[in-house]
Amino acid sequence: MSDSRFNVIDVRAGIEAENGRFAALVRELTEKEGVFLVNLMASPGAGKTSVLCHIIDALSAKFRIGVMEADMDADVDSVTVASHGAEVVQLHTGSSCHMDAKMTLRGLEEFKKPLPEVIILENVGNLVCPAEFDVGSDMRLMILSVPEGDDKPLKYPLMFTVSDWMLINKIDTAPVFDFDFARCEANVRALNPDIELFPVSAKTGEGMGRFTAGLAAVISRELQKKHKGADA
Repeated sequence: MSDSRFNVIDVRAGIEAENGRFAALVRELTEKEGVFLVNLMASPGAGKTSVLCHIIDALSAKFRIGVMEADMDADVDSVTVASHGAEVVQLHTGSSCHMDAKMTLRGLEEFKKPLPEVIILENVGNLVCPAEFDVGSDMRLMILSVPEGDDKPLKYPLMFTVSDWMLINKIDTAPVFDFDFARCEANVRALNPDIELFPVSAKTGEGMGRFTAGLAAVISRELQKKHKGADA
């Protein structure tokens, strides 16, 4: 119950409403331009950039791919990704630990026209803030790495709840770490029964073929829908 002596302002509601307006503008732009936008989220060191390079290598013969690299500072990942042939836009977030829809729209506007058919936002590395902000993406793709532990769905449930697809990366390190795959999957599916889950190793390539083939199929289907909508 609020104290009648003063007004209580729900600041978060205003932030969410503003972000929602910009997310709608992002979706309007990607629909118009025929772009499939992926929001890639994970902790620092989980393997976002390595997975991203696998995606570029596997899909670039079929789609034009662009990448938005979001970091508080530096351009190390942009250099790596660009070496695989993707068009890259570097975004520095400063003290902000996530991307929001307004930042995403600003990044999209920096790509050369016509926009790449597939644009992947490599979000700032953490499992908390990025999950809270809708950036207007067509897919939320998250990575959990084996060294992080199988208990992360219990500690950071929102990330696992809002994601469409999940990679368990670094499965090649499983013999070294106490990671229970069955327990992890059970905890994730308790939060999100519809999530697509792929065990992979970006280092050895294990599981990456199944993942990238599935991603290519989804992108093809969704881009076809966007093109039909634009022609209607």
